[in-house]
Order: sequence, then C-alpha cells, then structure tokens
Amino acid sequence: MTETALWLAIVAIFVLLFLSGFFSGSETALTAASRARMHQMEKTGDWRARVVSLLIANRERLIGALLLGNNLVNILASALATSVFLSLFGDAGVALATLVMTALVLVFAEVLPKTWAISNPERFALAVAPIVRFVVAVFGPIVVGVEWIVRNILKLVGVNIGDDTSILSPHEELRGAVDLQHIEGGLEKGERDRLGGLLDLAELEVSDVMVHRTNMVALNADDAPDKLVNAALASPYTRLPLWRGESDNFVGVLHAKDLLRALQAAGGDAAKINVLDIAAPAWFVPDTTSLQDQLNAFLRHKSHFALVVDEYGEVMGLVTLEDILEEIVGEIADEHDVELEGLRPQADGSVIVDGSVPIRDLNRAADWSLPDDEATTIAGLVIHEARMIPDERQIFTFHGFRFTVLRREKNRITRLRIMPLGQIPGVKMPAGAAQAVAGAAAKAGG
Repeated sequence: MTETALWLAIVAIFVLLFLSGFFSGSETALTAASRARMHQMEKTGDWRARVVSLLIANRERLIGALLLGNNLVNILASALATSVFLSLFGDAGVALATLVMTALVLVFAEVLPKTWAISNPERFALAVAPIVRFVVAVFGPIVVGVEWIVRNILKLVGVNIGDDTSILSPHEELRGAVDLQHIEGGLEKGERDRLGGLLDLAELEVSDVMVHRTNMVALNADDAPDKLVNAALASPYTRLPLWRGESDNFVGVLHAKDLLRALQAAGGDAAKINVLDIAAPAWFVPDTTSLQDQLNAFLRHKSHFALVVDEYGEVMGLVTLEDILEEIVGEIADEHDVELEGLRPQADGSVIVDGSVPIRDLNRAADWSLPDDEATTIAGLVIHEARMIPDERQIFTFHGFRFTVLRREKNRITRLRIMPLGQIPGVKMPAGAAQAVAGAAAKAGG
C-alpha cells in the first residue's frame, strides 16, 4: 500500500468511525425522545419535531435502518484498519487492528455518542432527524426485506411478531412512566396517586367506590313533613334517597336546597310540604358500570347522585360524583363532613383499621400494595384470604403483613390490627413497610 493510499485509508477510518457514532447516537436519541414533547413542539410549528414523530411512529423501520448503516460503516472501518495494520506490521497487524478498532469503536462510536445523546435526547433527535429521515428512505427497501426474513425465521421457532402481537396498552405505559417518575423523584406521592387514580377509572366499577347500603342515610317518604325537614337538616349530606313502604323501595332523591325552597314558599310551615313533589326521580345504575363510564354519565345528565343495583335489581348502595373524584384527588372533606377515623397508627408500628375501610384508600394512605381484586374493604380481604369468617383475636399472615381481628359484630369484621412483618422481631422487613407505617400516621394525623 502506497503512502498516499495509507493516509487516505486512515482518514476514511476516522470518517467511518464518525458515521458509526452518528448512527449510534441517533438510535439512542430517537428511541429515548419523549413523544409527548415532540407532539407539543410539533403543535408550535417545529417541522423537525414533525420529522421526529414520523420516525418514532415507525420505530422498527427506524432502528433497522440505523443498525444497517452502523454495521456497514463498522465493518468497512474494520476492513480498512486491518489492511492498514497488515501493511505496517505484517501478520501481527490483524491482532493489532482488532485491539485498536475495538477500543476506537467502543469509545468514539458507542459510549461517547450514546452518552451525549441520552443526556438530552430531544435536542439530539431534532438535530439528526433530517439526516436520519434520508438514511431511512435509502435503506428502507433493504430493511423491509430483512424484516420479512426475520419474521419468517421467528415463525419457524414459534414466535409470532405480527401486527396483532400483544403490547403494552397506553394506560400501562402511562402507569409505568408515572411509577418510574415517582421512584426517580420527579413526582411526589400525592401527584403519583392522583395520576394513578385517573388511570384506574376505566378498571374500577361503581361497586368498588359506592357507599354500601348499610351506611346509607335514607328518609321514609311517609314520615311527617316536619320530621323529614329535621332529618334533612341534621344530615351532613345534600342529597338524600327517599323510600316508601319497604326500605328497599326507593322512590326519589330529595335535595336539601329544593327542600329549603319549598319550605320558604310554604311560609315556614313544613306541614304544607309534599316531599315527593319536590324530589327528583331516582337514577339506578348497574354495579358493574366502570367509573369512567359513570363519570361521563354524570356529566351528560348533569347529575351528582345515583343508586347502585345488582343483577337482580336490588339496591346495593349509592355512588356520587364526589366518590369518583376522590379516586383521583384523594379524600375530599368539607366543614359538614363527619370525621370517621378509620386509621389509627400505634406506638409499636402497627395500624388499627376499621373493617369498612376500602383497600384502595388504605393503600393510598399508607403507600401499601394490598390486592383489591377480590375484595373492596380490608375486612373483605381478610375473609377472602382466610376462606372463613374469623373469630376475634384470630391472627392471619399474608401479603407481608400480620392481621389480627380485634372486633367482630355478627358476621362482620369491624376492627383489625395490621402489623408489617418487618416490625415483628426476627422477621425481615418487606420493601416499603417503614414508609407505609409513616404514611398511615401522616394520613391519620392530617
């Protein structure tokens, strides 16, 4: 090899290493760039953001083209380096070329550009997008052929990579992003809970958040008007279901404001009021309705209140707009709410919980992860796991916690003590248990 050819080969090697770094950095930046940020920039008129969005939309074609380009330049650079070192060092040049090119490719074509790209993927992606679009267009036909070969080879071993292949749903991707941001410190617990509650609306049913029938405040429409007025004024609730004849025969919903208007129109004489004339019709919804659908229904009907019925038409409870909003923003309390303390942290690290406390509320308050698939309340979870109705002072251990039944009324568990296993001497602390107890204490104290 002549001296001129030698120098040309060396220059070509460094140019190829630069191209390899470009392909590596571009792949990292375009796969790590936020589609949401690109979409927002695209709305402001940034044409490069539009190019990035188009490239990311066909991620498989993008990665295939960049890998093809990267392999081409790396192989060509290695071949030229081998030729150069053979001419300089003879047979030992092959080993030297391998060592030198490995070091150069690793540092300048892989680690350096990828580290640079990941430090600010959006800016890097915007810079390289116009060139990458041209690369994808040139290598596109080859990539299509490679994809076809790969798909058919994988089919031979039973792996189907078709268009209908199951992938993460948008909700799951968002949930994972929210959890990751919380772990990395980008989101506080309250923000994570609110975003998670919003994503959960499509998965929860009204039966998961409704006020159970045993806890409903309802009025007998046949009572004397003055008694109904006194009961409505004494109640902390604005809307009260009315029943007649039998306690499960609901005939309407009385609004406190409508009652006050009627009382004013009657000159303060409650005897002149007929509550059924001013009551709104009762709205019945199935217990299997998703919270997302029920929220939309509330908005369409401009209503805040519905009675929940099971498959047999029996009233199970009631659900309000506030109940659904609380799944997003947490407990909403006002000056008329009656405080029912359901969480009482103890000095020994345990927490005493009312059996009627919903598992989701307990998880949110204490930052626990008790399952709520088979039961809605904490008492229901214990009964489900025990496969029986426990007696007082019975103890169960599951899901990393010890549950002690403190009080039982008939077939209902009304009070439990929950102790994280890590608080028990000789038992290993489960992940997050210390933070859970602290969270429960903060919830009860607030």
